[in-house]
Amino acid sequence: MQLSASQPIWSIPAQAVPATLQSTLQGLSDSEAQRRLERFGANRLPSQRRRSLLLRFVDQLVHFMALLLWVAGALAFAAGTPQLGWAIWAVVLVNGLFSFWQDYQAERTLTALKRSLPRQVRLWRNGELTELDAELLVPGDRILLEEGDQVPADARLIQANELSLDLSVLTGESQPVARHADAIDSLPAGNVVLIPTRERANLVLAGTSVAGGRGEAIVYATGGETEFGHVAHLTAATTRGISTLEQQVGHIVRTITAIALIMGAITFSLSLLFVGMGPLESLVFAVGIIVANVPEGLLPTVTLALAINVQRMASQKALVRRLSAVETLGSVSVICSDKTGTLTCNRMAVEEIWLPQAGEQPGVDRGGEAELLLAACLCSNAQLKASGDGSRALGDPTETALLVAARARDLGLEVHQQRHTRSRELPFDSHRRRMSVIVATEAGLQLITKGAPLELLERCSPAGRAQAVAANDDLACRGYRVIAVAQRSLEATEEQAPADQLEQKLNLLGLIALYDPPRPEVPEAIRQCHQAGIKVTMVTGDYGLTAQAIARQIGLLDMPAKGDNHPQADPVRVIQGDQLELISDVHLRQLLKYRNRLVFARMAPEQKLRLVQAYRSLGEVVAVTGDGVNDAPALRAADVGIAMGLVGTDVAREAADVVLLDDNFATIVTAVRFGRGVVANIRKFLPYVLASNVAEMAPFLAMVTVQIPAALTVLQILAVDLGTDLLPALGLGAEAPESGLMRQPPRRRSAPLLDRPLMLRAYLVLGLSEAVVSMTAYLLSWQQQGVGLAELRLAAPLLLHGEAGPALVASQQQASSVAFSCIVAGQIGVAMACRSEHRSAFVNLVQQGWRRNPLLWLGIAAEILFTALLLYWPPLSRLAAMVPIDSRALPMVLLAPLVVMLADDWRKSRVTA
Repeated sequence: MQLSASQPIWSIPAQAVPATLQSTLQGLSDSEAQRRLERFGANRLPSQRRRSLLLRFVDQLVHFMALLLWVAGALAFAAGTPQLGWAIWAVVLVNGLFSFWQDYQAERTLTALKRSLPRQVRLWRNGELTELDAELLVPGDRILLEEGDQVPADARLIQANELSLDLSVLTGESQPVARHADAIDSLPAGNVVLIPTRERANLVLAGTSVAGGRGEAIVYATGGETEFGHVAHLTAATTRGISTLEQQVGHIVRTITAIALIMGAITFSLSLLFVGMGPLESLVFAVGIIVANVPEGLLPTVTLALAINVQRMASQKALVRRLSAVETLGSVSVICSDKTGTLTCNRMAVEEIWLPQAGEQPGVDRGGEAELLLAACLCSNAQLKASGDGSRALGDPTETALLVAARARDLGLEVHQQRHTRSRELPFDSHRRRMSVIVATEAGLQLITKGAPLELLERCSPAGRAQAVAANDDLACRGYRVIAVAQRSLEATEEQAPADQLEQKLNLLGLIALYDPPRPEVPEAIRQCHQAGIKVTMVTGDYGLTAQAIARQIGLLDMPAKGDNHPQADPVRVIQGDQLELISDVHLRQLLKYRNRLVFARMAPEQKLRLVQAYRSLGEVVAVTGDGVNDAPALRAADVGIAMGLVGTDVAREAADVVLLDDNFATIVTAVRFGRGVVANIRKFLPYVLASNVAEMAPFLAMVTVQIPAALTVLQILAVDLGTDLLPALGLGAEAPESGLMRQPPRRRSAPLLDRPLMLRAYLVLGLSEAVVSMTAYLLSWQQQGVGLAELRLAAPLLLHGEAGPALVASQQQASSVAFSCIVAGQIGVAMACRSEHRSAFVNLVQQGWRRNPLLWLGIAAEILFTALLLYWPPLSRLAAMVPIDSRALPMVLLAPLVVMLADDWRKSRVTA
């Protein structure tokens, strides 16, 4: 809602804005904020309108595979077999319900996970700066905005320091627009030319982001009353391109559908020409073959595999914002990682201080140390807030480390901050690499500048510069982040001069060395990356020597690449941003192609983007980490953008596919492992579904070639699909990633999920062994009933045309029941074999135990129960033309899964030999 004022908010002087909006510079009290929250409502946009649940359910009934089954059912009705038609349509409905439920649950999961990372806003409450969930913001709140923040509500600026906004979400313009806190005169009465609110230079609007600088503002509109809320199309879902996984699944559907239609056409022709069936009988059998070859469980299994891994990744501190990004993670071949906070602990602490007058003896001049630290703290926007267990830091980790060091030395920091009031700020940006403030002191105006030593030393007097550079390099070689601090006196007339003019002829106060220790788990994570064939490239804004020292400490320097004969065969090469500018695109691609360990230091945002584009042009699948607004282009350009959840800006999070809740490089490696697990699970599910098709086709082929009765009816084939494919396949989709996944090279982006080896395994090994077992059991069942092969051939025409007597029909039902049971048992063996592409099914069963994947065992239990109902429950038995199997057939049923597992183990031994 909006808090109204008697005149346009932009026309009110900055100092009068708090009173006009019934607030103060100390912010609102908690009680007043709660009252306004109840009055105006939460600061969120109205819920986005989505397709109704009914329409979304209909979507699951009209996709390509579903349409094929609808037509098949209609053909069954036309052929005079309504039972078959209803059974086929029941398959469509059951599959549609399950797919809809899985899609709905996956959406709810993603929504719930996103709520676990609420957007935070810094504001004043009860006179103190604090952080709150942006949804609790109300009109009248005084908020703080810095580079990378997303503006949480419409607000009027009361202070702006070099502030610029990215208004592209409202205007489409990508160039940042400057903002100020001065009042804007209202237009003359009667003037019909109106300036849009978004163009008022002293307003910041919800949905936009801070491109640079710093500002403070008072909120006047929240939620649906903001400019963002008024533009309805801005809340509509963005249409995105089809993902790699969706392309792969589409290819699989088209391939299997083509196989199904071809097999159906062949079935119809052969049964009509050689078996002696009539046109309608041939059509019924062809429809059954088509239905048997359609993978009804494919889409829900893919969705389930993605959704389960999203939940698992969230438990490991990786929040996935887009389901299909999980699969892309599995193909990542290059990780471009930030250093600070990702490879390191993000626990900055001041370790050493170097003073020009002390030479190489840090800490000799204690007065100089105090002056240096206090100046650095005055040129800072961080704050330390008292809390129950000590103090809580708000702001940049480097700046908070300076405050902690000053407070630990008892330098009277708070007194100096109150005494030296700031009159102007020149904010830090990634190109200037420095920040300056102008403060009032007893001696007059002072400019204090802190930033990267080499850039800052160029603006200091030449005296002692070489000594300072040497000291900087020495500290950097030990892995320290070094900042320089300088100052100079100003005349009153210089206060509003341009930044480049102010930051000249500075006097160096000294260097401050801070250390951010590497995360202890990072060396092992990097080792796993190299073992998995993934290149790790460090991309940082730090000094090259600092970056190289950290690279050595985390093992990036000495870790041999895959195939290296010596640890130093491919040493780390450190390239700084100014050097990168001199490298052509062709040379850069060659460098990236043949070097596995690279460190890019002093990188500007456009250089990071160029690096990502160069890697992608080589065919690499690139994951990029980032936390700032300037990282957004690289995050969007990467195959997988990974933003920091703890210190990352709102803009970076919105641009990313994955948000790390712990900002830890090791979590990226865990996410890649889960991504590979998704692909592996889909490849486990596919042979399981395809294998039963061979066993379902075998009875018809035997009928044509050997001229015996068909071992299965069309309804029994449908029962196999419904009873064996869906639930166990979903269980395979929920398998945990195998331990050996991270010892394999990355999967090529173009590699198909349904490749030739997988089809050969499914059809010629698993499917063929299952078919041989079921057909052998079928013939042995006849033999146990005293009917040999010759007599069986004579009985075939009678059974086909419905002229057989009751005894012959009962014998056929017994043999069909045995064949059906063997196929179901064989599918259990297929499920066990498919749990691993390389490891023995028996070894895998022993090592993984019975509790590793409860969903798989639940699916197997369900298919056993379904088979028992078909055999022993009269209503279903009569419908499926089945009877309880003879006890003499039980050994054949129990042997079926063992035969299938042994056959696949033989194939695995031949592949690995």
